[in-house]
Order: sequence, then C-alpha cells, then structure tokens
Amino acid sequence: MHDIRTIRDNPAAFDAALSRRGIAPVSADLLAIDAARRAAILAAETAQADANKAAKDVGAAKARGDDAEFDRLRALVAEKKQQIATLTEQAKAEDARLHDLLIALPNLPDPSIPDGKDENDNVEIRRHGTPRDLDFAPMEHYDIPAIRPGMDFETAAKLSGSRFVLLSGAVARLHRALAQFMLDTHVEDHGLLETITPVMVREEMMYGTGQLPKFGEDSYQTTNGWWLIPTAEVTLTNIVNGLTLDETTLPRRYVAHTQCFRSEAGSAGRDTSGMLRQHQFEKVEMVSITAPENSAAEHDAMTRRAEVILEKLGLPYRTVVLCAGDMGAGATKTHDIEVWLPGQNTYREISSVSVCGDYQARRMNARFKPAEGGKPQFVHTLNGSGLAVGRTLIAVVENGQQADGSVTLPAVLHPYLRGRTMITATGDLA
Repeated sequence: MHDIRTIRDNPAAFDAALSRRGIAPVSADLLAIDAARRAAILAAETAQADANKAAKDVGAAKARGDDAEFDRLRALVAEKKQQIATLTEQAKAEDARLHDLLIALPNLPDPSIPDGKDENDNVEIRRHGTPRDLDFAPMEHYDIPAIRPGMDFETAAKLSGSRFVLLSGAVARLHRALAQFMLDTHVEDHGLLETITPVMVREEMMYGTGQLPKFGEDSYQTTNGWWLIPTAEVTLTNIVNGLTLDETTLPRRYVAHTQCFRSEAGSAGRDTSGMLRQHQFEKVEMVSITAPENSAAEHDAMTRRAEVILEKLGLPYRTVVLCAGDMGAGATKTHDIEVWLPGQNTYREISSVSVCGDYQARRMNARFKPAEGGKPQFVHTLNGSGLAVGRTLIAVVENGQQADGSVTLPAVLHPYLRGRTMITATGDLA
C-alpha cells in the first residue's frame, strides 16, 4: 500500500514508476479524492470550533436573560452538530474511496530493475552448473519409467479433478526427503527459524500480504470465510501484523514447509502436463522482516539461500532479475531462480525471491522502534521459495534419469533415504 503523502510530494514520479508496470496515470484521481477528504475534515473541524464557541456563549446569554440570543445560539449549536455529522461522513466516504484505490495498486518497481513487459525482457545475472550431455533422448518427469509407478494423475483426477497428483512409494519418499533436506539446510546452515503455521487464514491476513482484494480469484475460500494459503508467505509475514518491534530483534528470518493451494485462474493451457502447475502443492517458504536499510542485502542473501539448495542437489540453474512488467504486484524487486529441466530442454522457475519494501508493512501496520530512538518506522518484508518441493522433485528426477529408465539421486539425499541412492527402472528405491 502506498503513502498518500509521498504521492502528494511527487505525483509525476509516482505515475512514472507505475507506468513501468503498464498502468495509466492515477495520481490526479488519488489527489482529487485526498483533497476532498482533507477539505471535509477541515470543514468539520471549523464547524466543531464554531459549535464549541456557541455552546460557551449559550450559558452567558441565559445568565443575562437574553432569550433571543439564547435561542439563536442553541439553534446554531444544533446546526453545527448536524454539519459536523454530515462532513464527518463525507470525510469517511472519501477516505474509504482513497483506501480502496491505494490498496489495489501494485508496488513501485525498484529503479535498478530492467524495463519490460514479460518474461522475455528479464535479465540473467548468473548461471551455475552445466547440463549433462545425454547420449539418449531425455524424458519429462512423468514419462520416466522409474517415476511412472509412483506418480498417478488418473487416480488423483478421480479423487479431486485435474491438476492434482497422487504420489506413492519411492516418489513419495523422495518428495518427503527433499522437504526435510530443505528445512534442515535452512535451519542448520542458514539460521532460519523453523515455523509450523496454519494453512487457513482470516481474510485480513490475505489483505496484509496483498493477495486481496485484486487477486482473490487465484485462491480458495472456505464457506465460513477462511482462505487457504497460496503460500506460507501469507502466514509467516503476518506474524508481525499490527506489531511494533524493537529494531534489536531484526532481522527476523522464518522458514516453513506447508501445503499451498492455488486456483490457477487464467492459466488454462499453461504447464498443464505433469506436476509443474498444481492446485495443491508443497513449498518450503522463507520470509525475512528487516529494517529498511538492510532489505537490499537481505534480498541477495535470501536468493543465495535458495541457490545453495540447488547446488547441494547438483542441479544446474540460472538466476534472473525480473523486469517491471513481469513482477508480482507486491514486489519492488524479484530474483527468479530457474532450474534446468532436460525433459523440456529449458530452464524453468523453481523459486521467486522478492523484496517488498514497506508495501506489505503499511497494509499490516507492522513497524519497528529505531534503536537510536525516534518515531516508529515501517519494517521491510521479503519472501522467497526455498524451494517449491514438487518442482524440485521434477528437476531431480529429470536430471538424474538414465538411459535404462532408472534415476540416480543426489548424494545429499542418501541419508534421508536410509542409504538408497537410486530409483530403479521398476520404481523401487535401491
């Protein structure tokens, strides 16, 4: 959410920043509503002062027996009270209009990110690892003989419909091992606080991180008003909702492994094969809460934490900075990490790491007390996948596939699989 005072100070800069996202100028409309709101507040304050003065004079008129003046002043007080009530309602209505417009606007892009409209305009900043030079035609994950017995889309469709999967046997064990490995790495090596959160939240929590009001169709709501989280960003970030923290407690770094739920509205025809885009999936999510001056460095550190997971798994990847037109609404800067998938012969997103500045903090009213004193300030919030478990499974099996249909597994996972090192072509751990 944006600060109207900043827009007042430089409306042209605000419009120019939003134009990088393809949004038409809005500052004139915002400032007109703001002016009407402020005028109503000022008029109400003036009427209140007049009413207060008249109320004092009523007693004096009565004391001196001036009935005509007494009646006039009483009428004036009543009139002013009515004006105050009307003006107060006008101010509330304009304030609500302003709030509704501001809360629907996306964050402003960081000046350092590239201009552009879509993923074709993103800029690669580094690459790690070299894809294997295979002497056979690589398969996509769902076609690999080792994986087929443990990845059942037909039964899942019978149970729940399209874009669900039933994992079993070696594939289910691998999925669990990956999540455990990610959590252990983030907790033991990166110092994040492991957290178990609900997967259903109140509506105001979805507003706090920006999923509402504009993107409600992308998520699921229960009949009694709870929302299923699309990512643990919602729960982890809202831990500080409404709080004023001591700066000495920052940064706060959380990690959680949760189920995630997305309706994928508007994504018909995109990545519908296999496990790439599901309505229900699991993710290990990282969230950091920082002081403003530290958020840029924290963004780079969070990106590195996600990259380390891929490096430990031996998976080739590249990291890109998203252009203004391809970035999520709440972010001011985003790094996407894309893993190599030989079955598709391309890199595919496996993590997005975003810094949101004070955009979410304003929506949540999350602040901190500066250590050196002074007024409380809004925190900065950051979030990122560390990683999407299902997509990591896809990358592991596609990069580990062998010509005989088996899959070799990364060495870091062997302890989580009781020493097993591969999935045989018949789908067994061995």
